[in-house]
Amino acid sequence: MGERGERCAARHLRRHGYKILLRRFRSASGEIDIVCRDGKWLVFVEVKTRVSEELGAPSEAVDATKQRHLSKVALDYLRLLGYPEVSFRFDIVEVILPKGARRPEDVRVIQNAFEMSEPYIY
Repeated sequence: MGERGERCAARHLRRHGYKILLRRFRSASGEIDIVCRDGKWLVFVEVKTRVSEELGAPSEAVDATKQRHLSKVALDYLRLLGYPEVSFRFDIVEVILPKGARRPEDVRVIQNAFEMSEPYIY
């Protein structure tokens, strides 16, 4: 289900002007679902897919621990680029994909969902 949600999220982002650079960036620190550009912004995207919102919004799963983890992986990506002077942000894409559905019921982008977590800085 997570992979289907990521495909839906990538398609949605492309339709809204984002340029997908990489899916599933992996480093020793972990993985970021999607790395893309939105105008001048480099965007690190976490995709959360759920069958419903019965237990809350999908983005609620991106807690402080997950934010620290994503911050560390983003720094790994920036290190590979040689620490460029670039504006970046963290977005979350929520995908509601009911069981058996061919298409998502809803896809929402939460731009600038959180800042780089302490103790990390850039």
